[in-house]
Amino acid sequence: MNDFGAFVPGPRARLAPLASGPLDNLTFVAKDLLDVAGYVTGGGNPHWERRQLPASTSAAAVDCLLRAGATLVGKTITDELAFSLEGENEHHGTPINPRAPDRLPGGSSSGSAVAVAAGLADLALGTDTGGSVRVPASFCGVFGWRPSHGRVSMDGVVRFAPSFDTVGLLARNAAHLQLGAQCLLGTLPAAPPSARLLLATDAFALADSEAAAVLKRSLGVFEEAQVFAGRPADFLEAYVTLQGLDIMREHSDFLGSDPIFGPTIKPRFDSVRALDPAVGTRWNAWRAETTVRLRQLLPSGTFLVLPAAPSIAPLRFLRDEAAGRFYDAALTLGSIAGHAGLPAVSLPIATLHDCPLGLSIVAGPGEDESLLALAVKIA
Repeated sequence: MNDFGAFVPGPRARLAPLASGPLDNLTFVAKDLLDVAGYVTGGGNPHWERRQLPASTSAAAVDCLLRAGATLVGKTITDELAFSLEGENEHHGTPINPRAPDRLPGGSSSGSAVAVAAGLADLALGTDTGGSVRVPASFCGVFGWRPSHGRVSMDGVVRFAPSFDTVGLLARNAAHLQLGAQCLLGTLPAAPPSARLLLATDAFALADSEAAAVLKRSLGVFEEAQVFAGRPADFLEAYVTLQGLDIMREHSDFLGSDPIFGPTIKPRFDSVRALDPAVGTRWNAWRAETTVRLRQLLPSGTFLVLPAAPSIAPLRFLRDEAAGRFYDAALTLGSIAGHAGLPAVSLPIATLHDCPLGLSIVAGPGEDESLLALAVKIA
């Protein structure tokens, strides 16, 4: 059976359900940043992997799905320590996008999205810091959910940038996404909300014109809103800076061990090492003010609509200026939810040039249940 390169090298991880529950007869995979009892958490990097012992217990999110009746059928490839949105891994190979084999799968939850899109699992656990569930969901044509910050336990998960990190979920259909997400949240599903939808016009301006036009045609007519307050570059600079300072606090010891990274990942870690911690004061203040503004924009029942990614998946191993523009635009879009700790879903509602294209919907803090119900209603 073709596994599309979704799984980490070596024996396939498998754990039986720990109980019977709402996920009976469903299967799931876990990104190689989440502990699975009896297996090493490799983080997508051989140098990191060699420093680890097999996990004695599974991550809380893995354990939750097992206790809800699901069967774990593998650990999936991640971009190195989650520092990417493209889905490439120099060491373990780049998973093949089942919907567009000549294009990237998206990252950093690349293997998780590919496994779901290829029908190798019903659900997939991933992590989302700056878009690492939402971008691969868009590229591979599946549903993806990033929870409100702090609502799903990060116990047993390799931290990357803790003030932005979340454990998210991917699924081939919205009903399974909602079912799995409610298990992780530990709450009952909400009734489909009476929704007020705001079209983030300045966010759509960051997307390729063709992609923006296709997504808008799929939407109908909505109210318009501005999210960047005229300065999208601030969202990107704040994110890159604060994420980088988080990384240094979390991983300075590992980075000091002179690890070997792939050619696209190494410059990103080099830039993190060069950051001046003093700049964090300015951007933390900016983030606090922006969080208040974005949360005021999204009272209960109001949702923000924007592209999940700025384009369809780029061609595999593309190295040009367009690749840099994609990464900056994708981070800027992903940072809207990340800065303010907001939940978001990516819905596979469109195609362009026969490639999937996802729409992202962002809700107010803690409004995950209503957001998931809205995703089911739209789907």
